Amino acid sequence: MRVYLALLVTGIVCLPAIAAAFNAPRPASQLYRRYCVSCHGNDGKGKTSKGKFSHARDLTDAEWQNDVSDERLFNSIMNGRNVRGNMPAFSNKLNEKEAESLVNFVRSLK
Repeated sequence: MRVYLALLVTGIVCLPAIAAAFNAPRPASQLYRRYCVSCHGNDGKGKTSKGKFSHARDLTDAEWQNDVSDERLFNSIMNGRNVRGNMPAFSNKLNEKEAESLVNFVRSLK
C-alpha cells in the first residue's frame, strides 16, 4: 500500500514538470530546419530546387531585410504568401511564440 501511495505522490509532484516539458516551445533553429530549409536552404538564400521552383525569398538579402517589417514576416509565416512565390501557411503547425522566434531567426540571417 505504501508503495502505491509513494508512486501516486511522485506522479502528482512530477506531472506539472512533465507537462511543461511537452509544451516547451521548440527552438527557432529546429523550427527553421523542419519547416523552412526545404525552400530557403540552410543559409536562407532560397537556392534549393524546391526554393527555385516556388520562388523562395532570399532571407539574407540586406535590402529586403531593411524593407520588411517583423509584422509582415510574422503574417507571412502564419498565413502564407502568394505574391512573389507560393509560401504555405504554418498557422496549423506553429503557435504565435514559435512564429515570433522564427521572425527573430530570419533577422539573424541578414
